[in-house]
Formats: sequence, structure tokens, C-alpha cells
Amino acid sequence: MADLVLRDGVVWTGVAGAGRAEAVAVKDGEILAVGSNAAIDVFVSDETTVISLQGRTLTPGFIDAHTHFIAGGFQLASVDLRDADSPEEFARRISEFASSVPAGTWITGGDWDHEMWGGELPRTDWIDALTPDHPVFVQRLDGHMALANSRALQAGGVTTETEDPAGGAIERDASGAPTGVLKDEAMSFVYAAIPASTDEEVDRALQAAAVHALSLGVTQIHDMAYDWIGLETYQRAHASGDLPLRVYSVVPMATWERMRDYVAENGRGDDRLWWGGLKAFVDGSLGSTTAWFYDVYDDEPETAGLMTTDTTELASWIRSSDESEMHVIVHAIGDKANDWLLDVYEDVIGDHGPRDRRFRIEHAQHLSPGALGRFAELGVIASMQPYHAADDGRWAQKRIGPERIKTTYAFRSLLDAGATVAFGSDWTVAPLDPVEGIDAAVTRRTLDGANPNGWIPQERISLEESLIAYTSAAARAGYMEARVGTIEPGKLADLAVLSGDIFLMDEKELGSVHVDLTIVEGEVVYEHPAGGE
Repeated sequence: MADLVLRDGVVWTGVAGAGRAEAVAVKDGEILAVGSNAAIDVFVSDETTVISLQGRTLTPGFIDAHTHFIAGGFQLASVDLRDADSPEEFARRISEFASSVPAGTWITGGDWDHEMWGGELPRTDWIDALTPDHPVFVQRLDGHMALANSRALQAGGVTTETEDPAGGAIERDASGAPTGVLKDEAMSFVYAAIPASTDEEVDRALQAAAVHALSLGVTQIHDMAYDWIGLETYQRAHASGDLPLRVYSVVPMATWERMRDYVAENGRGDDRLWWGGLKAFVDGSLGSTTAWFYDVYDDEPETAGLMTTDTTELASWIRSSDESEMHVIVHAIGDKANDWLLDVYEDVIGDHGPRDRRFRIEHAQHLSPGALGRFAELGVIASMQPYHAADDGRWAQKRIGPERIKTTYAFRSLLDAGATVAFGSDWTVAPLDPVEGIDAAVTRRTLDGANPNGWIPQERISLEESLIAYTSAAARAGYMEARVGTIEPGKLADLAVLSGDIFLMDEKELGSVHVDLTIVEGEVVYEHPAGGE
């Protein structure tokens, strides 16, 4: 007999060729059976909890293949600049937040977007007079540049005499003085001065992030961390039974030897928490004009972007990580960065021989036409974030022009070429909500409403393809497809109940969908305040 039965619904199993079912039975945290109401009713006893879906959609729990998860937990309690649409509003929000926290508190987070007010980069003089008692270091939403006020610049030792570091840049005025914006590796000057959070603060951030994720139907995340603090935090939570969703904890590739030794001593984890992934960067981002292209930026012709990591060193890390049978996961955004990385992957595969390595390219945003087929040929997973298309589509063409833009966020082309495309959010760079990502992939509408029929519409994909990218494909990107990602007997009962029948909706209504119930391993862990039944 089942512990839990969900019936009267539209069950999208994600199993190829299986069609849709009406009901699901769950026993001991696993899927017991899937089928019609009548077929599942035989598993109901007096002890079974029965939930009527009332025609709503049941899907596998969403998997976000790219987050900065604990940073997201901290961001939930920080200043929010994402939709600040003028320099005045930007400064006002920082000033208001500063008045709410004790003097001396570092103000971080932010996630601002200078394209919201026409593209002018912020400066220290916008906020210095408003924050005399607080060091401020608020990042652009892509995480590849940040604004420091004078107190933060002083703490980081950044002066007119400070040279640009390798892989980074300090924005300067006509006299050579820093304006406050630091790009990529230049941000390290100030980050090094920010006091470390306590274990208790990090634990609270994890729980806040988990509550937020579960409310959105996200039952598993891949955390692309910048250090080992995340893995240590997840280990503490897991050991105490307080890890409410599944986590693939990824650490920096620069520490590959430490991870190699850690796996040798501790294995690779379990179904709730696992590790072995190593993350590195080739380049920066389009919004910060630090993504690495063959040709210069149309709107900043003095640069073609930059390599945030020395390519000789990065190639060595990739080779050593693969030789140690770790999971190689590398950020590449510009067309030159992606081609360079695919070349390295091809060389490593040729030298080390075949195995189930699942090389990943994170973002894979701006591809040369020749790159499209290489993902499938090499077995490289394109780990992409569809919401970025809805966001960047407002201004991306002014950066790289009409030709390069044709293979931007090329979801359709990659799938047609046979590549595995796994979706995520890049939270906090973009919202965590998978529904917003699905809407962006299916409609490719931009946030400004200027592209109601889709931005680069030939790269739109179907609703079912988008669901696969957020479920089974994302599970495969984390070596978990045997346990989750589809609704079929024997798999873990990680499920999401959506607020309607999404297959009958006009695609333009997808953005209005919300999650009514989230289930992890057969347990209801979130119920929408309006009621989940």
C-alpha cells in the first residue's frame, strides 16, 4: 500500500514516449506506481494520504543545475538593486538599507544592472555621502563587476597607483583614479577585506535559500561555490538532518588536489549531498564586457573581453582534474572562450581515452557557428540559464552586433545538433524560479516587452523540451539520472505540483504559473499559502 497518492491530475513523467498519466503512488520515499486513477487506487489504504490534483500538472521536482546557493541565502537579507531603474533609485536603496543596519556593517549583494538606466556605470560619488559609516561593495547581477564606496576601496587597498590584476580591470576616471567599479579579478582586492561570516550566519543563509527554493518546486540544486565553505555547510546540515533538498556541491578547480584527496578519503556522498565537481572560469560576462570574443565589442571597441584565468594554468587544471576522474565544469560565455574550451576538452578526451566524464560548459552563451555541433560530438553538456536570454536580450545586440547575436543562447540549435542542454538559473544573477526560466526558453520574450514574439525566435524550444532541461537533463548533468529527474517506479519521489494544466495554456500565460506543492522523497515540504489541494 502507498504512503501517498496524488490523483486526478496531468502527470508529466518525463519518460520518453510514456505519455501523460493521471496519478502517482509513493511508498517509502520512492515512486511505487504511475498510471490512471483506477490503476493507482488499488494502492490506497486507510493509512494512505490522498491528494487530489484537480487537473493540475505534476512534474518531477525541478533541478537547478547552476546556482550560487548560499550566496543567494545571504542575498535574501541584503539590499535589492535588481530593478533599480535610475542612479537616484540605486543610491536611495543603498542609503535606506544602510540606515537599517549597525554602523560598520558591510553592505554587499545588490545585483544591480546599469542597463536599467541606460548603461552608465555607477560611481563611488553616487553613494559616498549616503554611506559614511558603512563599507559598501555591491555587485552587478552577473557577478563580474561590483561598485565599492570609498571606505570599501580603502579597505581593499585600491588606489590610483594600484595596477589592474591579471584577469581583471579597475575602472578609472580621466585622472586615473578608481571610480569604484572593479571587474572580475579586480574584485578580489575588496573581497579579501570583507570579514568572514560565522558558521551560524552561513547555516541561516542555507536554510533561507532552501525555503525559497522549495517554494518554487526546486528539489535539487548544483552549487557553484567560490570556496569550500558551502560543502562544509551542507555537511553540517546533512549530519544534523537539516538539509531539506538535494545538493551537488561544486568547489573551485584550483583546489582539484584537495578534492581528489577528499574523495579518496570520504567517497562522493549520497543521494542527498554529493561532490566531486570542480568549477573554473575562462572569461567574464557580456554585461561587464569581459566575456572573451574573437572580435571587439561594438559598444566598447577598445576591448574583446578578457581571460579571467591564465589559459595555460586552466588547461593544466582541466587535464589534472580529468585524470583524477573529477567532474570538470567550466564557465565560458564569449565565442572565443567557448571554442578555446571545446578545443581543450577535445585534446583531453583524445589523450585520456573514453569514459563517462560529462564535461560541462556553464552558460555557453555566445557560440561560433562551428561550436554548435561540437557539444554533441564531444559529449559536452551545455549548462545554460534561459532567463538570461529574456534579460540580456534587451541590450545584447549593442554589445556584439547583428551577426554574432544569431547564435546567442542557441537552445534550439544545440538540441537539434544532439547536445544535452541542462537548465538552471545562475541565482542570484537571475531569479531562481524555474517557471520564469521555462517561460523564457519557450517564448524568448524580453523583459522590456520589446520582443513579444521572441528575441531570436528561431532559438525557441518547446515546453516539453524546457521541462526536460530542468529535470532529467539537469539530473544527468549531476550524475543523478538513475535516482531522479523522471516519474517512474523506483525513483525518488521528488515532485512539483503546478497551479494549472500547463499543456492547455497559451504559452504567453506560462509566466503566471506558480507551484502549489513541493515534495521531496515523498514528504510534502512546501504548500502554497492558498492551499495545495
